[in-house]
Amino acid sequence: MLKIRDLLEVPMLFELMVDPEVFPFVRHKATTVDEFYFLTKQTIEAEDRGELISRTILDEYQQPIGTINLFDIEDNYGFLATWIGKPYFGKGYNRQAKDAFFHELFTTKGIDGIFMKVRRSNPRSLKAVLKLPYVIFANELYESMYKRINGNSNEVMYDLFVITKEHYLSYQQFHSEAAVSSGEEVS
Repeated sequence: MLKIRDLLEVPMLFELMVDPEVFPFVRHKATTVDEFYFLTKQTIEAEDRGELISRTILDEYQQPIGTINLFDIEDNYGFLATWIGKPYFGKGYNRQAKDAFFHELFTTKGIDGIFMKVRRSNPRSLKAVLKLPYVIFANELYESMYKRINGNSNEVMYDLFVITKEHYLSYQQFHSEAAVSSGEEVS
């Protein structure tokens, strides 16, 4: 489902990224394949320096369909940025990728929290975030970060959400225990 980024996937990802329904919502935009090669190389190097964590999202045939990233890592918190190509919208890939990525971040990468800023003008992202049972609306809870992402503008552009390690792992533990329980009593 996820793999470490590499340059071989650039042409396929670029074609998916430039779709008009995807491109406006991509954090690191490239308008040419060469530019996307350069950005991908920079991303790989930044991960080697510990500045971010980036993975390629794969479909069931191991084909690249998007990326999932944790940017701006500071004090074991970072910002999530995800995009998936239009042909893969609504097929459950986003949720599967997030579950795998969050598990990696919280269990092997020492991350304590994941912020998500969602553009109020992006209903697809808002809908995806609200499907996550372990997400917390954070505009008031992390008020200074909320103000930081919206700048000094009077016009609020983003809502802030957070997933904490504690909340995510508690949910996963409860969910896995509930799945194991069959509801039958054994004497």
